[in-house]
Amino acid sequence: MEKSVSGILQGKVTPPPSKSQAHRLLICAALGTEPCTIACSSVNDDIMATMRCLNALGASITYSQGVFAVAPVTVAKGATLDCGESGSTLRFLMSVAAVLGADATFTGCGKLPQRPMGDLCNVLSEHGISFERHSADELPVSCKGALKGGRFTLPGNISSQYLTGLLFALPLADEDSEIEVTGNMTSASYIAMTLDALRIAGIDIEQKGNIFKIKGGQHYRMPSSVTVEGDWSSAAFWVVAGVTGKNPITLCGMNNSSLQGDSKVIDHLRLMGAFIDVRENDIVAMPSQLFGAELDCTDTPDLLPILCVAAAVAQGTTVFTGVGRLRFKESDRLEAMRQVLASFGVASQVGEDTFTVFGGEPVASGVVNSFGDHRIAMSAAIMSCVAKGITKIDNSACVAKSYPSFFEDFAMLCDVSHGPETMSLVSLYKFSKVASNYGYSSEIFSQALINRFSFPLILLICFILAGILAWNSRIFVNDSFKFSWLLLFLLMTMKHTFYTSFW
Repeated sequence: MEKSVSGILQGKVTPPPSKSQAHRLLICAALGTEPCTIACSSVNDDIMATMRCLNALGASITYSQGVFAVAPVTVAKGATLDCGESGSTLRFLMSVAAVLGADATFTGCGKLPQRPMGDLCNVLSEHGISFERHSADELPVSCKGALKGGRFTLPGNISSQYLTGLLFALPLADEDSEIEVTGNMTSASYIAMTLDALRIAGIDIEQKGNIFKIKGGQHYRMPSSVTVEGDWSSAAFWVVAGVTGKNPITLCGMNNSSLQGDSKVIDHLRLMGAFIDVRENDIVAMPSQLFGAELDCTDTPDLLPILCVAAAVAQGTTVFTGVGRLRFKESDRLEAMRQVLASFGVASQVGEDTFTVFGGEPVASGVVNSFGDHRIAMSAAIMSCVAKGITKIDNSACVAKSYPSFFEDFAMLCDVSHGPETMSLVSLYKFSKVASNYGYSSEIFSQALINRFSFPLILLICFILAGILAWNSRIFVNDSFKFSWLLLFLLMTMKHTFYTSFW
């Protein structure tokens, strides 16, 4: 699927719920002792993959009208867990399935079967789990046995998802455990989110620096209901759109004290000179003059694609550090962004653990390869707003992995930038029904719809009456209307009105 995008963005938008937090709360609820509900206003492919796999392990989870209803796991032996393209689902649940003794088989699609997991398998193998693989380091993979506690060692430079999976699993082991992370711990913010979810579930884990001490034989006890907060990873696209565009963009319903690492997008952009107003529950990103900077993305690697858009329009050179792991995401994001930037006429350079963007306003647009990567596709869409002409993004449907309604929100911000008086009637009708979801008053847009629709309706009535009058005032049957000039005027007026109103 190819998507053509361009335009000026303005207005309010409410980002979807946090994918990272939703994964964690679903797992904690499924491992609990009592049913639980989780409010989550929208879902994506990755979250549904986690729900699907937890159900395969014996949980009963349904999603309806923005709420997950979770009944805890009763272990299903020999289950097959289809993780889709979700690396979080795979790496979290491999340890969970192991501690439950589920003898599960893990499958996946897209780039997931090629993403590294050997380090995790090696660690689990040292504690009672055996693996059967079709190839050395690829899916599908089957694990057998029951995970035992004890001492675990993980290198700090590998995925934090490995550590998160063990933190979920080891409280359920019979033995006490200790995990030591050697070297510098990457993506520490994601570990903080994991520990917070475990705290909500009543799990006690003691952290001292890079050492985690975990008592065995614990029980998950979730509250009867919890709510997933707004997603900073998704919000980052609109924050960058606001500071690089011509109009401010307001993000509604955000937790400004969130543990999500990608909330650091504000700090990164402020280092580049961005003006961002942080309010109680809203973020207002203002058009800003940006300058190149050195940005450490060790804990926020997923921000690189969208921050490249800011770097492209900034004056000077921007250097991103701590980004080597991006080679093993849904795409090789370093090479992917190099090619995307080149499509817009922006030069960049890939290093071993760095990515450099040579700033300057994009001068071109054309067909952009998304590489089937949701963050690449969304970043290209935001870049289209500062580029000349129409940008076409191939395989744009990949945004469903994390933000299925992204292009709907994009179109909404384009429409709202023109105001209710100039939006097409079709767009105005659609938006009036959902305006409150984006932080607007539905009454204002409904009234604008009524006012806008009334004018062509009145003209239509006048047209009919004029036609009747002209027909009744004809001289002979075969003669033309005496009031043909009036009809011509009305026709021209109606054509203009309906064109501007509906299109």
